[in-house]
Amino acid sequence: MSLLRASCRLTAARRVGGSGAIFQRGLRGGVGAAQSASRILPRRTDGGAGHGWRFYSDDKKKKDDDKHDYHANPSIAYKMLEAAATSFASIMVLAGGFSIAAYAYHKSYKYFVLSKMENAFEPGDPVLDLAAIGKDIPLSKTAAATHWIERPEQLLVDRIIAGQEQGHYHLFIGEKGTGKSSMLLEAMRKIDGDGVAMFEAHADLEIFRIRLGKALDYEFHEDYMGSYFSERGPRDTTALLDIERALNKLEKVALKRRAKVGRPLVVIINQMHLIRDDEDGKDLIELLQQRSEQWAAAHLVTMVFNSDDYWVYERLKQLATRMEVHTVTDLPKVEAIAALRNYVQRYKKTTPSSEILEEIYERVGGRLNFLNRVARSNDMLKTCEEIKEVEKTWFLNQCWILGEEMDDDVMDQQKWAAAAVVLATALVDQESSRSSHYDAEGNHMLPAFPLHKAQEIMTRADFVRALDRLNLFSITSKALVRASSVPMHRAFREVVLEDEDSFREHLQATIDRIAAIESLGRTRELVAKDLVLGGKYEIRKTPGGIDVTLREKEKEKDDDDDDKKKDD
Repeated sequence: MSLLRASCRLTAARRVGGSGAIFQRGLRGGVGAAQSASRILPRRTDGGAGHGWRFYSDDKKKKDDDKHDYHANPSIAYKMLEAAATSFASIMVLAGGFSIAAYAYHKSYKYFVLSKMENAFEPGDPVLDLAAIGKDIPLSKTAAATHWIERPEQLLVDRIIAGQEQGHYHLFIGEKGTGKSSMLLEAMRKIDGDGVAMFEAHADLEIFRIRLGKALDYEFHEDYMGSYFSERGPRDTTALLDIERALNKLEKVALKRRAKVGRPLVVIINQMHLIRDDEDGKDLIELLQQRSEQWAAAHLVTMVFNSDDYWVYERLKQLATRMEVHTVTDLPKVEAIAALRNYVQRYKKTTPSSEILEEIYERVGGRLNFLNRVARSNDMLKTCEEIKEVEKTWFLNQCWILGEEMDDDVMDQQKWAAAAVVLATALVDQESSRSSHYDAEGNHMLPAFPLHKAQEIMTRADFVRALDRLNLFSITSKALVRASSVPMHRAFREVVLEDEDSFREHLQATIDRIAAIESLGRTRELVAKDLVLGGKYEIRKTPGGIDVTLREKEKEKDDDDDDKKKDD
C-alpha cells in the first residue's frame, strides 16, 4: 500500500513539474524504496508563482543548511582576506588609471610646449607689430619707400635676418640713435617675422627670463599641474637655470624646423648694454655666448646681439670664435641729407633748400634720431641748437669740476669728473691741430684717441667705460674713444674755448686740489705729549726698525754746588 502511494506521488510530481523535477537518487523497489520516498520533501523553485518543484532528501537538506550557515557566518580570517583583496583591487584600478592619465597629461604638455614655441616663429608675430609701432616703422611693405632711408648695412642685415648668413652669430655695436634697432625691424618686416623672435634685454634676470619666455611663447612650467604632486617643482630654481631650460626647448624646435625649412631660426636680443656688468650679468652673457657658438656651428639658430656700449664687445671678445662684429655709425653726408629731405617731405610736405640741409648736417651730423627730431620741428636750426644745449647740459651736470675750493668729501667724484674734462680738452686740442674737420667726401671726422692713449690721458683705466655708459664719450669697435655725437663734441668745444684761459686755470686748480688732498691722505702726523720741561725725543733708525728715546734736560753743575753748600 505504501509502495503504491509513493508511486502515485512521483507520477503527480512529474505531471506538475515536468522536466523541472529533480531526483537525488532513483527509487528502488521494496521497503527501501518506500523508506527513501518517505524522506523526499518537495520545494518550490519559482517562489510559489508557478510550476517548478524540486525534491530534496533529508541528507541533501542538511548539507545545504550547513553550507548556508558557513556563508552566512564566515570566519574573521575570511573576512580580512576578502577586505584586503577588495582594497588592493580598488587601489590598483585607481593607481593604474591615475598613472595613465598623468602620463598622457605629461606627454601632451611637452608636446604643446614645443608646439607653442614653434608657433612663436610663424609669420605675423604680434611682437613685430608692437615693436614696429614703437620704432615708428610702417607695417605695410609699400610704405617703406616713403619713410625708410636704407643704410649701407641694410642688405647685410636683411641676409642675416632671413637666415641666409649661416655659421656665425652677430654683434651690432654703435651709439644710441644710429638706427641699429630700426634696421633689424625693417629686415623683420620684409619677411613678416618668419623664423625670427626679438625681445629687449633687462638688468634684472627675472625680467629677462619673462621677456625671453614671452618671445618664445614658453611658460617655464609655471602652468604645469604636475608640480602640485612633487616636493620640488620645476620653477623652484633660479632665473639663469630657467633661461637654460628655455634655450634647451628652443634647440629642439630649431632641430625640427631645420629639417623642415632648411634654414636656421633667428633670435635677436636688443639693448644688451642694459645687462649689468656684474657677476650675474657676466654669467648670463657667457651662457648666451656658449649657445650662440654651438648653434652657429650646427646652423641651427643665428643669435643677434645689439648693444650701445663697448663693454659688451669686450666680454664677448674673450670667448668668441664665430662672432661677427658690425659697427653702426652716423650716416655719411650724402645719405644723411637724403634722409633729412625725406623726413621733411613726409612730415611737412615741403622740400627744404640744400643750404639748410647742409647747415643741419654741420650742426647735428648724421645721427638718425637727431635728424628725425629736427625734421619734425617748425624751426629746424633752432632745434639743432637745442640738441647741442641738451648735450652740453648733460655733460656739465655729470662732469663739471669744482676748482680750488673743493671740499675733500667730494674728491672721489671729482677725480672722475676731472678725468672726463681732461679727455674732452684733449679732444678739442687735437681738433684744433688739424687742418680740416672733414674727410674728402665732406663727412664729419670727429677727433679720437686709441683706448690705451685715452686711459693714459685720464691717468685712470677704469673711468672711460663708465663715461661710455653715460653717452658722454663713445668707444668704437676699433677701440677708438671720441665724443658720443657731433652735438656733444660741439658742447666740448664750447666748454673749452668759450673762455679758454679761465677754463684751463680752473681745471688746473681742480687738479692741484685733488693732488693736495691725496697728499694729505698719504701724510701721517705725529704729536709728542707729556714731555718734561726741556726734555726731548731722540728718534734713530736702527737695523731692526726705529728707536724712540726720551731724554730729560741735564742740570747745571752750579746748581748742584749751591745745593751742596746749603746742605753743609
